[in-house]
Amino acid sequence: MLLSLFVVDAFTCVRFKGNPAAVVPLQAWLPVPVMQAIAAENNLSETAFFVRDHAGFFDIRWFSPLKEVGFCGHATLASAYVIARQQLAPFPLRLRAPAVGEIGVEQVDEATFEMRFPNQLPTLVTQVPAPLLAALSIAPQAVYANAQAYIAVYADEQQVRAVVPDLAQMLALAPRDVAITAPGTTHDLVSRYFWPANGGAEDPVTGSIHAALAPLWARTLGKTDLRALQASARGGELACRVTPAHVYVRGSAVQYLRGEITL
Repeated sequence: MLLSLFVVDAFTCVRFKGNPAAVVPLQAWLPVPVMQAIAAENNLSETAFFVRDHAGFFDIRWFSPLKEVGFCGHATLASAYVIARQQLAPFPLRLRAPAVGEIGVEQVDEATFEMRFPNQLPTLVTQVPAPLLAALSIAPQAVYANAQAYIAVYADEQQVRAVVPDLAQMLALAPRDVAITAPGTTHDLVSRYFWPANGGAEDPVTGSIHAALAPLWARTLGKTDLRALQASARGGELACRVTPAHVYVRGSAVQYLRGEITL
């Protein structure tokens, strides 16, 4: 069996920037151990698999090298890019995932897409776990959380860039990951994201966490349209629009690789 494989750099217009995701379009689902083995072989932060049903929905699943994950923004953006480039379906797209429900995707231009995520406004953490404080070289001003991650808030972008994470301490926070964030200097917000319990060290760009970061900063800054920068080594930019029910996350993508998987 031969399967098409694409690697797409998401949340960037520049190849070798943003967050690379593998995308594997399927006619029918493979056994979970096979999909997990493909994701481990790809060794990227996520590999997305999708199957289109008779009603026009795309059911989508995401796997890190270690496990299946419930929600992944950059691999969803990469999947939309592949669907557009391969002309697999007209836009707008309707994707489904068990953990987040329906994800709508609009095509803005040839390589830019806007995804509709559920609004996941995080809640303030009053009892901050000791491993979280031990994991961050600079103490945060406040800590929030949703089901995906603890979110440590800092005074400014310089502090976010200066934080040195202790990934071993973060393992004690599983299943949650750790995001750190502050107001940006050239963007409304800046962030970094660490996920040692779920497959990696620092994630280059994390679309999914902006379903929480964008409403948090929208409330803080008093605005609903935000420009976001993820300050990883590769870096990435996102445009976010916040409504009471949804967060719209817009980004661009560029293809790096097309190949075949032999099973």
